[in-house]
Formats: sequence, structure tokens, C-alpha cells
Amino acid sequence: MTEMVYGAIPVERGDPILPRWWSTLDKWSLSCVLLLCAIGLLLGLASSPPLAARNGFEPFHYVQRQAVFGGLALIAMLVTTMMSPTLVRRLAVIGFAVAFVALAGLPFLGTDFGKGAVRWYSLGFASVQPSEFLKPGFVVVAAWMISASQHLGGPPGRTYSFVLTVLIVFLLAMQPDFGQAALVLFSWGVMYFVAGAPITLLMILAGIVAAAGTFAYSNSEHFARRIDGFLSPDLDPTTQLGYATNAIQQGGFFGVGIGEGQVKQSLPDAHTDFIIAVAAEEYGLMLVLLIIALYGFIVVRSLIRLMRERDPFIRLAGTGLACTFGVQAMINMGVAVRLLPAKGMTLPFVSYGGSSLIAGGIAVGMLLAFTRTRPQGEIGDILTRRGAI
Repeated sequence: MTEMVYGAIPVERGDPILPRWWSTLDKWSLSCVLLLCAIGLLLGLASSPPLAARNGFEPFHYVQRQAVFGGLALIAMLVTTMMSPTLVRRLAVIGFAVAFVALAGLPFLGTDFGKGAVRWYSLGFASVQPSEFLKPGFVVVAAWMISASQHLGGPPGRTYSFVLTVLIVFLLAMQPDFGQAALVLFSWGVMYFVAGAPITLLMILAGIVAAAGTFAYSNSEHFARRIDGFLSPDLDPTTQLGYATNAIQQGGFFGVGIGEGQVKQSLPDAHTDFIIAVAAEEYGLMLVLLIIALYGFIVVRSLIRLMRERDPFIRLAGTGLACTFGVQAMINMGVAVRLLPAKGMTLPFVSYGGSSLIAGGIAVGMLLAFTRTRPQGEIGDILTRRGAI
């Protein structure tokens, strides 16, 4: 507890690996992730039994699977936190390459499970969504490219990263998966902004995105239907958004009581995309605020620790991972309260889903690896020595 309050104790290079890892790890953020996983299991106990009954499974079939996937996610996260930034980058490049090939093969080998978007590979006993694993790898690869362009005589990494981003966004839009496409574009924009992009260029890119959105609205029935449903002043109470909105209103400040909620009986995605509606109905606004606070704490604390980092690659990659993590949570909860159009995006570590949980564990593991305490002075020290300040 002393280390959590006052910071990590400096560790010599010759000390054993585990004590060195533990003393340099951001244990506050790790604790928040573990608490989110526990909340996810708690909400899974409430939301998944009706779905299991409809599908002919045991009442806690999905809870048991979530516990298994969550355990794998935590193992992947802890193993990743022990890696050096160089090793994280190398493995991210390999993982990104595999996920990119899998993403490109979806139109030929993928399935939509009747949801109208080809996003998954069916393995019989489980399914895999390549876009979930693509995101952390893409952030690290793009950060590597952008940081390399800052070196004297370095490659045009910013241009390469932009071309790669456009290609990925195109593949995601073809599924269609505009939510993940927007998240990938956002993560690149954040890193590009932190790297010193001129505001004029970012405004031009925003205009291009708006034009692309208009084109998608005119040519994609899937996209237009979701936008029209979001903009409609009348909310159909028999839709998923209608059920979720009613559940949130019924929950009030303290909820209707554990197991007393009704939205899980009607929502087919109550355990995934709309799990926050279950939390709001049964436990009320207080649990929702706690969940929001946990996500906000992880993001803000990570960004504060990254501000002291001198390595441009680590700073960019960590910022991209932290912001992507926080914005995905914001999008999921924003859809449930009708602040955003429906996106089909999970709530990290809380929603059910093997791909989402394991990929989220890898992404946060990378973030914790980048935010570990390292033997370096404050970033201002190097500027002082160079006479910059």
C-alpha cells in the first residue's frame, strides 16, 4: 500500500525479475482493471441466464465462459506487462500482421451470425473477431512509424501510418463495422496530434471524415438505418435502444434490486453491447458512476505517467492505447443512453465476449508495460541540459 501511495521504490538492475516488475508496475490501474472484471462477472450473473435459457444452455453457461475468457485475458495482460517496450513492439508487429491478414480474409471466410455484418470467424466451439486484436497492434505499429519519422533522416512514417490507417478503415467499412473504423481513425488522430500535427491538417482530415460519412449514409443501408434511428425524435420502445433507455430510467439512483431487472428478458445483447443498461436498472446510477470513474481513472493516470516518459515511441503508443481504451468505453455507454448511434461495441472487461476480453487484456498489458517506472529523470531534465529552458 505504501508503494501505491508514494510511488514505486527504485530497483537495481540486478534484482530478481518479479520484484523488479512488481515495484515498477502501476498497481492502481491494475487494481481498477481487476475491479472491472469483477463487475463484469457480477453483471453477467444477472444478464446472461435468460439468454442461456433461450438457447438451451445451463443458466450460468455464459458466465462460466466469461470467467474462462476473463482468466485468459488477465494472464495475457500480466505476461505482457512484464515485457520490455522493445519486445512489446516486436510482438505487436507480428500480431498486427496476423490480424490484418485475418481482417482482409473476412469477406471470403467470415460469417455474420445473422447480424448483417461479416466480422467473425466461426471455429465451431467459439468465434474470433480479428478487429479486436488488430487495434492494439495497429496503435503500436502506427506509433512506431510516427516516432521514427521524428528522427533525423528517418522514414516518412507519418505518411506510411496514414496510408495504413486508410486501408484498415476501408476494410472495416466493407464489413460493415463503422464503429471500429471510427475507433481506429481516432487512435491514429490522437497519436498524430500528440506528435505535433498542425491543427489545419487535422481540420482537413475531419472534413474528409465528414464527407466519407455522408457517402456511407447515401450508399450503405446498414449505416443509414442506424443514423436514422438515432436522429428520429420518436423512440420505438420495442427496439434495443428503447429497452435500454427504459431500463436506465427505471433504475434511478439505487436500482430496482439485484435480480429484479426486466431488460435482460428482452434484450438479446444485454450481456454484451447493452450490459450497462443491466447495471443501471438493477444497481442504479451509483454503479454506473463507479464504472465510469474506473475507466476515467485508468486513462487519466496512464496519461499522467506517460507525460514523464522521454521516449517518443513509448509516449505515443501509450497515449494511443489509453485513449482508445477510454473512448471505446465511452462509445458503448453513449449508445446505451442514446447519445451516439448504435455501434455494436463492447464495454472493455465488463461485456461478454472472448475476442473482446482477451484483446482488451493484451491492450491494457501493453499500456501497463509502457507506463512502468523506468530509471530516467523527468522529461525536463534533458531539456535543461540542452539549454532548451
